[in-house]
Amino acid sequence: MSKKFQVLLGLLMVFSLILGACAPATEAVVEKPTASVVEEQPQAPVTEEPVVVAPDVQALFAALVAELPADKGYGTVKPPALSEELADKPPFLLDVREAAEVEKDGYIEGAVNIPVREVLANLDKLPGLDDPIVVYCASGHRGGMTMAALKLLGYTNVRNLAGGLGGWKKANLPVVTGSMPAAPQAISTPIIADQPLYEMLNGFLAELPEDFYSIKSDKLAEALTGTDAPTIVDIRTAEEFDKDGHIEGAVNVPMQEIFNSLDKLPAKDAPIVVNCVSGHRGSIVMMGLRLLGYTNVKNLAGGLNAWKAAKLPVEGWVDWATVWNDYLTALPEGYYSIKAPDLNTALTEKPIFLLDVREAAEIEKDGYIKGAFNIPVREVLNNLDKLPAKDQPIVIYCASGHRGAMVMAALQMLGYTDVKNLAGGLGAWKKAELPVETGTLPAAPTAGTAPEVDATRLANLNAFLSSLPEGFYTVKPADLNVELTSGTAPFILDVRTADEFNKGFIAGAVNINITDVPANLAQLPADKAAPIVVLCQSGHRGALVMMYLRMLGYTNVRNLGGGMNAWLGAELPVSTAG
Repeated sequence: MSKKFQVLLGLLMVFSLILGACAPATEAVVEKPTASVVEEQPQAPVTEEPVVVAPDVQALFAALVAELPADKGYGTVKPPALSEELADKPPFLLDVREAAEVEKDGYIEGAVNIPVREVLANLDKLPGLDDPIVVYCASGHRGGMTMAALKLLGYTNVRNLAGGLGGWKKANLPVVTGSMPAAPQAISTPIIADQPLYEMLNGFLAELPEDFYSIKSDKLAEALTGTDAPTIVDIRTAEEFDKDGHIEGAVNVPMQEIFNSLDKLPAKDAPIVVNCVSGHRGSIVMMGLRLLGYTNVKNLAGGLNAWKAAKLPVEGWVDWATVWNDYLTALPEGYYSIKAPDLNTALTEKPIFLLDVREAAEIEKDGYIKGAFNIPVREVLNNLDKLPAKDQPIVIYCASGHRGAMVMAALQMLGYTDVKNLAGGLGAWKKAELPVETGTLPAAPTAGTAPEVDATRLANLNAFLSSLPEGFYTVKPADLNVELTSGTAPFILDVRTADEFNKGFIAGAVNINITDVPANLAQLPADKAAPIVVLCQSGHRGALVMMYLRMLGYTNVRNLGGGMNAWLGAELPVSTAG
């Protein structure tokens, strides 16, 4: 092949390749996949909304109330204790009242004011989750709700001031007036671990109505007489319910049990009023129930304390402060006592039931007045069927007049209208050289029919008398003299008249006539546990005041056995006026 032909052939081949590259491509045949194949093909990712878990209100509040023990005031702090803390290691003090209230009633020095509806929107103005915070409002109601909300959000050291600013003022603690607290400043970065819970709680507090879901005692009393009377749910302990009484018709469901005992409550749209002692516990329970869907729940403002202060009726409770006030201020001349010679004469003129309230061993040792019946002081009120009718004359005696005075008062408060106490007791009878039976024991009284008396009064008075300790809350003159000179001197309350007092008294004694004691309790030690010794001339009046103070909650009160007569008889030092 010639060289010229080879070149021509090469050019033809190149030309054919170029034509092939420019020609249209052959269409590929692709089989459609079967249905099963389509399902196995990877899908484009789908963006899903995050699942929002609604708060379990019942579980949250059940856990919350379980963490509020009684021995720590259910999460409260009393005003005197807070006052001490503020002077030492002050907590963050949060005032949740409205500005108008702060301006009108003053505030506790150092407090930061954030109204209750705005607290959760201002968590940056509060300290850290573990820092101490004390909340207060006017009475404790709003403070309780705020404390509950903060605790549920993880604040571990929050307390509510018991009784609010009202309790603080009642304790005579200082209040700043004429100015407003400094504006709150951002001091922390809030940590919100559960956003739905935060939003629920903030929504509840932010939307509180004008009355903050509370009801005053007078309005509740009025509502209870209406056609749609609310159910009273008393959330105190069973012991409190029985001991301190309750509003008639109340259902007792203790706070620690209520969120696990919702079946004991009426329908969710029924009117309910929660009550406790002061309003603190009630505010927490009310809040929990409303968040659970109970739409008509309120808290009794001030609790049962406020109800009692309004003099409204309480089942199973006696207002002993009022009863004793009426009793002592109306004491007649002679104070319902009878002197030994007068009793001796009276016994010859008319039948008198003579009641010896000493122990059997004392009777065996010292004898007794002829015709007396013996029922020891601790057992008298369990044996009312052995006493005569309530309008029949009864004279009581013991060794010195102390026990006799207590029994006399108890019977009079139960409706016995003719009861007296032998002044000076058997000791005074003997001193008057009047006859005493010895070598035998008095005849046993015959049982009859017990009279009708107020059951609550009987239970309270019997609880006092039946639990009298050895010594019956008396102190002997020599022992009192040692106390007065040993640096452990008690407060001496002399309840004689001013004339009696001026003739001779124990140095340092405070003189308040027995009839004036109820109006002058402010002169007694503020601490009801402080030692107090009451005295009169013979022990009769002293015993009455001692019993009165103890039934009011004073825990360390004694009566000078034999009174000033015994002190003088022991030749102990006496001061005189002038």
